[in-house]
Amino acid sequence: MDLAEKLEILADSAKYDVACTSSGVERAGKHGSLGSCAQAGICHAFTPDGRCVSLLKVLYSNACSYDCSYCVNRRSNDRPRATFIPRELAELTIGFYRRNYIEGLFLSSAVLDTPDRTMELMIEALRILREEFRFNGYIHAKTIPGADPLLVQRIGLLADRLSVNIELPSEVSLNQLAPDKKKTAILRPMGQIAVQSAQSKRELAVYRNAPAFAPAGQSTQMIIGATPETDRHIMDLTEGLYKKYALKRVFYSAYLPVVEDRRLPALNFQPPLLREHRLYQADWLLRYYNFHASELLTEEEPNFDPYLDPKCTWAVRHPAFFPVEVNTASKEELLRVPGIGPKSVLRILAARRVQKLGMPELKRIGVVLKRAQYFITCNGRAPAHANRAEIANALLDPKAFSVGVQQLSLDEFVPKALPDAAPAVHQLTAHGVAAPAAARMVREEALTCLTRRM
Repeated sequence: MDLAEKLEILADSAKYDVACTSSGVERAGKHGSLGSCAQAGICHAFTPDGRCVSLLKVLYSNACSYDCSYCVNRRSNDRPRATFIPRELAELTIGFYRRNYIEGLFLSSAVLDTPDRTMELMIEALRILREEFRFNGYIHAKTIPGADPLLVQRIGLLADRLSVNIELPSEVSLNQLAPDKKKTAILRPMGQIAVQSAQSKRELAVYRNAPAFAPAGQSTQMIIGATPETDRHIMDLTEGLYKKYALKRVFYSAYLPVVEDRRLPALNFQPPLLREHRLYQADWLLRYYNFHASELLTEEEPNFDPYLDPKCTWAVRHPAFFPVEVNTASKEELLRVPGIGPKSVLRILAARRVQKLGMPELKRIGVVLKRAQYFITCNGRAPAHANRAEIANALLDPKAFSVGVQQLSLDEFVPKALPDAAPAVHQLTAHGVAAPAAARMVREEALTCLTRRM
């Protein structure tokens, strides 16, 4: 098999790994080295200042010895298999870099023979890149659960960011769908990376030339929708991972049916993209808005509302907290107002030192007044007065009722519910209701229900 065929197979096999993660490092170019983590690129990953860089996203091998039922590369699945040689992968990465196709590498792998053997081959490829080709660009590597801690340490000294995929939200689901993987084998390297990364930061603060261990930290990914765990269970797990292992990001991947298995949803299963979106919104609240998982969901309502973002849901549940006076409220109080984000809060705190803020000033600051105006006061006055139906109409998320147009021919266009629309919209369209009518019906019902709740 030639290199082009290997690349086609292994790049296609890697498309289910989430790679759109912030780089977390600002290492500039060095004389005698190739690449820079601070250079602008094309897409796929983001530097701390928001610029995009392109990554070669590929598996080292898709010849897996495990038989995880949800995975397209599982042992029992009939598909073309390929494996790189370490030098092949290193030369391919450098060749793409020199052509200005990429700025970095996202490397994962199926379990080739054993976790240790797979990690040794990945480490050798990265060693050639770093030491022989003097590649100084961004590298994100997935560690293999169950590998020897010494191998985790070695790959952490070569990569900028490490990932250990937790895969499924509970140990029960992991045992059922991925019997070859164990919870302890996943959490042990997470703990090791957290400890060694913190130690490396302390050493770098004292010794400028100390070796950096995974300077961009670690992340993980879990599959959503393949198993019956609730959103509350997932958010409790996420909060625990952030606190215990100092993760930079938890990624949520809506389950996409790729193999037929009686333990999994059917092949015609609609990927829960809107649920994935709600989990990301809630994740943002945990990381930047000082929310706790226990505040976002309850035992009575363990799943997120598909028609409201989690922050608006919390606001509807806690009417006694509002209105918030923008000229005197604390940072924590302002962060709880729908339509006000962390950057807007900082601007409000800075601006009100020199003047009283009203609606025109808030608009210039960047506050989303369509929602915020119903939850704030400016100098003791409410900027907007509306009935419950009008407020509910402003809070509903348009994404849940999104309809696009599918072009069937040059002169035939058919409206179609977008993939991340609410499940109820897709259910109605599946029964023959036109997409615009389905979205309108679901929105009217959601508006009625929300108005009653308020």
